[in-house]
Amino acid sequence: MTRLLVAILSFSMLAPLGYGQELPRYVTKSSHDPNGIGKFYLGREIAHVMGHQGADWLERPERADEEKPDLMVDSLGLKAGDRVADIGAGTGYISWRMATKVGTNGVVYAVEIQQEMLDLLNKNMASRGVKIVRPVLGTITDPKLPTNTVDLVIMVDVYHEFSHPFEMMQGIASALKPGGRVVFIEYRAEDDKVPIKAVHKMTEAQVKKEAAVVGLEWVETKHPLPWQHMIFCRKPLSKK
Repeated sequence: MTRLLVAILSFSMLAPLGYGQELPRYVTKSSHDPNGIGKFYLGREIAHVMGHQGADWLERPERADEEKPDLMVDSLGLKAGDRVADIGAGTGYISWRMATKVGTNGVVYAVEIQQEMLDLLNKNMASRGVKIVRPVLGTITDPKLPTNTVDLVIMVDVYHEFSHPFEMMQGIASALKPGGRVVFIEYRAEDDKVPIKAVHKMTEAQVKKEAAVVGLEWVETKHPLPWQHMIFCRKPLSKK
């Protein structure tokens, strides 16, 4: 068989598989973890999202010991006047704590894709007398934040549930000021002792890989919390 014929046959075998085309960003599999949606991104299965029906779980009394939310917020390095965003804010459990750090001259954007969650958040903010938390109704592909205005974005146990993580992270990166930070708070997949379902946990390496896809640079990882990573990335000061 001549080399030319071998080359032609090789090309014909590759073409039906998408030869010369980009691989799809997302892959769907019929066989998958029952706690996931069967959609994969960069080798990771996306988890089912928690609906507003589970809001009580966000306010459970034991959460203070399991997640140390005050220590979490203290570790963010927030300053008075900062403009920050809480993506997947839920009932505002983290939002009001950040509000105490950025003060009356700061802003906390509380982003949710469920109006029912924002309704609960508004009630909680009113009961606490918190006035600088601004509810934002985003979509599954867009956080609906103003461009180049946000100093820090935090996502607490929510990023792994994004059905369109690439598009959402593009929107988040766009909202950050140059040098602005994004903090992934995720249950540690490296630790078998963390009592959370597998698709609701992430490794530090996976978070870094997915952040890099949208041009975010890893800065540091902190481990002050019992079960979660705090993985800090940032938007570059200038395009390279």
